Amino acid sequence: MAKQVLTKTNLIWTVIALSIFTLVWVLMGAGVINSYYESTIFTICFNIILAVSLNLIVGVCGQFSLGHAGFMAIGAYSAGIVTKMMPNYGGMALGILIGFVISTLAALVVSIPTLRLRGDYLAIATLGFSEIIRICIQNMKITNGAAGLMGIPKLTTWPILFFAVVLSIIVCTNFVRSTQGRACIAINDDEIAAEAMGINTTKYKVMAFIIGAILASLAGSLFANYFYVLNPNQFTFNKSIDILVMVVFGGMGSMSASVIAAIAIGILNMWLQQFTDLRMIIYGAALVLMMIFRPQGILGSWELSIERFLKKRKLKKEEA
Repeated sequence: MAKQVLTKTNLIWTVIALSIFTLVWVLMGAGVINSYYESTIFTICFNIILAVSLNLIVGVCGQFSLGHAGFMAIGAYSAGIVTKMMPNYGGMALGILIGFVISTLAALVVSIPTLRLRGDYLAIATLGFSEIIRICIQNMKITNGAAGLMGIPKLTTWPILFFAVVLSIIVCTNFVRSTQGRACIAINDDEIAAEAMGINTTKYKVMAFIIGAILASLAGSLFANYFYVLNPNQFTFNKSIDILVMVVFGGMGSMSASVIAAIAIGILNMWLQQFTDLRMIIYGAALVLMMIFRPQGILGSWELSIERFLKKRKLKKEEA
């Protein structure tokens, strides 16, 4: 087991992750990254968690879901309510766990009947679920209704958020490479053939849906404990579409593509802030051009792989 974990590939990825973490933390401490850029970086990190988790459902398993904003809302309000009562890291952890439990139960209730649907029908069903969650939040006293929650403690720090991002990527990547993940890929390729081979398609689709829901809830919890204020309008249909755009923009089925797309769209949105009137036009035009000239996304289904790079390097040395 230790040999499987302490591989050369894993050590290289660990060094890369620690280098990124240290660089950003040092720049924040030195004041080079001001509050505006910090907010942008944190938003990109939230989007990375949301994108890789939705890619697990849409890209790997082939289930067209538009309910991710609902799970994010569950996590956000769970953490927001608990941390207002317990303004410390213990309260934050409890809020995250409560979000996990509620999201898992909600995912089970939604996924078992709806994942028998396909294509547009599934999208409409999951969109309906997301709107039900938002309307419930908007009409509950504990969530302060349409006014939302204010004065939530700022407990999400760079180390906590970066750890959550890395954990989310590891969970999704390892799931794809597991037996369950290969079953999901088979379902995506041809569900009828997968059923004929004895794969329990409903079981694996529900499994992927639950993992995606839990990670979306995690992103929502961290989001709530960074931006102070929560409002039901932050979790509308448009939020689900934004997350889906990142998955399609990067490439369906590729976790590294989702990471790159979340970073690229985050930087694009930051740059377009100076063009307030033209921002949505430029953003829309960029997406249209992407769909025309690169419909499979930036990377398609291709994954960045250190292991592949090392093998190619080894072969070149042997040939030389």
